[in-house]
Amino acid sequence: MSDRPFQFPRFIALRYVSVGKRSQLVSFMSAISIFGLAFGIAILITVLSVMNGFDKEMRDNILGIVPHISVSSEENLSNSDWQEIAAITNQHPMVESSAPVIETTGVVANAVSSKGVLVNGIDAQLEPSVSAIGRFIIAGSLANLQQVRWGLVMGDTLARRLGVGVGDRVDLFSTAVSVNPITPLATFRSFEVVAVFKVGSQELDSDFVMVNLAAARALFKLRTPYNGLRLRTSDVLLADETRAELEIALPATVQTSSWTARFGAIYNNIQFSRTIIGFMLWLLVGVAAFNLIVSLIMIVRDKRGDIAILRTLGASPRMINRIFMWQGGLIGLIGISIGVVFGIIGSLQVGNLAEFVERRFAIQLLNAEVYPIDFLPSQLSFVDIALVVAGVLVLSLLATIYPARKAAAVQPAEALRTD
Repeated sequence: MSDRPFQFPRFIALRYVSVGKRSQLVSFMSAISIFGLAFGIAILITVLSVMNGFDKEMRDNILGIVPHISVSSEENLSNSDWQEIAAITNQHPMVESSAPVIETTGVVANAVSSKGVLVNGIDAQLEPSVSAIGRFIIAGSLANLQQVRWGLVMGDTLARRLGVGVGDRVDLFSTAVSVNPITPLATFRSFEVVAVFKVGSQELDSDFVMVNLAAARALFKLRTPYNGLRLRTSDVLLADETRAELEIALPATVQTSSWTARFGAIYNNIQFSRTIIGFMLWLLVGVAAFNLIVSLIMIVRDKRGDIAILRTLGASPRMINRIFMWQGGLIGLIGISIGVVFGIIGSLQVGNLAEFVERRFAIQLLNAEVYPIDFLPSQLSFVDIALVVAGVLVLSLLATIYPARKAAAVQPAEALRTD
């Protein structure tokens, strides 16, 4: 027996873990421990994937459209003034690119419906340098804004609300009022829909339209080439620090803001929720590890006779300790393997499951008025899986120490007399 110090304990541990009619309590307790670990791991991996999905949607999609930093002015600055401002911003090492914008509000309407919207007048050639809007075009092309003077790009939700598509016409009303000797009239112009985008954000897909700079300048009667700059930074999470530095360098006639003013609270809530939910789920895994301790203690009590026989045959307390360390480790490995498999499946299918629940029960899990997206995203991270596996494996091994020592302390004579 001493010639096989590792093979024999592993063999006995495998026998204890495997299902058998002679050891129904052992098999039942092992199954309970495996299920607890597997369930905790699967839920942990799935929820972390959903949190990663929210983070990815915020970074790649929403922040791909929303400017990292906005520079604006209420003054009627000249073209040379804006060129000077652009030169200052582009000199900052964190600023990758800039593009002019006319940002204002208006109303899009047709015979079907109307909707108040945020209007961006853009340069279709420069816009791709600060925005990933081109990736989200599902019909038409952003380049059409250059060819069609009175062209308009809108979100999918807004297009469905108005019942329009590429090639259809809508009226865009300005908040400016025309001077009329009899009665003031709202200024509006008929625009052709040249492209439709779908980001997945209710706020952008339903409340945001783009036209070219010349059309915006004419419709909204501006006496300045544009009223703002859209900046893209190399690190979106440092946009606030970059904005503060630019504000010092820029003239007092302009104001600066970053994406955090609009979506910062939501992004911070996602990060905070990830931390809290992760902590709670790790507590769940900790409970499963505690359940493993209880299960192993009960198994030790059930196997006191076997332990006594092994001791009388020459097994040392150290070997008995190894048997139950192996058993706890095997239970942990089996639970981890099952949990990882179901966690990956859950991560890949959680979006489809949420969509099914919404259709089946006619409910909306993510309220578009509260969340920046109206679907449940998921982004599987193998780094998270590796950390979860390592953490649970360590917990499983720690959970076996006390039961294994308790088994090694069993006295053969006392155990046989009791049994």
